[in-house]
Amino acid sequence: MRDYPDKMTPEQARMFRDDVLNIVSQIPRGRVTTYGHIAALTGWPSHARMVGRTLRYTPGADQLPCHRVVNIVGRTAPGWGRQRILLEEEGVTFKPNGRVDMQRHLWEPELLLDL
Repeated sequence: MRDYPDKMTPEQARMFRDDVLNIVSQIPRGRVTTYGHIAALTGWPSHARMVGRTLRYTPGADQLPCHRVVNIVGRTAPGWGRQRILLEEEGVTFKPNGRVDMQRHLWEPELLLDL
């Protein structure tokens, strides 16, 4: 894993993981949020990539609506073609360039319950 300038202790890493999973579980159907926004909500704004790793490598995370997390410009995860299908099934629309229409579908909660 990349060496972050603001390293986490093992306890902070566990809390980060739990917070990421909690936030992802709250993303409403038909909406998306970004890795960076999730990282900021956890209090670790420079750890957007770690959000992606958390979702990819945490057992059980595949039971969450991880498909609702995209990058800052609305790109879906590389190599996961099913992500777009899942989003379209929920009514998420895409621009001609293949990116999510972030103006219509971005979910940016200011405060989350139970975080």
